[in-house]
Amino acid sequence: MSHRLEDVMALFDGLFLPHYRTRLVRGGDEPLYLPADDVVPWHRVIFARGFYASALHEVSHWCIAGKQRRELEDYGYWYLPDGRNAQQQQAFEAAEIAPQALESLFCEACQRPFHVSVDNLGGEAEADRESFANKVLSRAQRYRDEGLPRRAAAFQMALKSYYQRGATLDQACSAGHLILKHSIVDHSVSSPSSC
Repeated sequence: MSHRLEDVMALFDGLFLPHYRTRLVRGGDEPLYLPADDVVPWHRVIFARGFYASALHEVSHWCIAGKQRRELEDYGYWYLPDGRNAQQQQAFEAAEIAPQALESLFCEACQRPFHVSVDNLGGEAEADRESFANKVLSRAQRYRDEGLPRRAAAFQMALKSYYQRGATLDQACSAGHLILKHSIVDHSVSSPSSC
């Protein structure tokens, strides 16, 4: 099956626009999260340059962000771009473990390869990609064992239904809605996260 951005955007919007007033939007060079405002009546998870992996990654950040964070631009976090020193890189990686773990599960659900990102071109700190990858995969296993945050579980189900089970977009969204409807607890966290 081909992986079209329009499909992943339709799955996200079909799941989350009705209740969370949130859409997945193709953006420019940098990803961004923008809450609804006087001009645009819905929140926007904006992914970079039409990259499928960026879409899944930005959705993972949104699935982790708690309700208060989702009212703030970029969830209220300050993103430190490439060029980080060792301490900054360590903080960046710590904040990226959970989102990249979710992203890996989303990639698995839609049968796409996952690649960790240490994201520090031109930085003085050399990242230990293998160590970071092990932390991400360990966190992904913990999600499998303990369960995903509710919104992440719903999105994962929609992706699995569409890409693995041959469901239509509407059927896949309905499968995700069942998880949203029947899950009592939303395990969203307000821990630091970078976009």
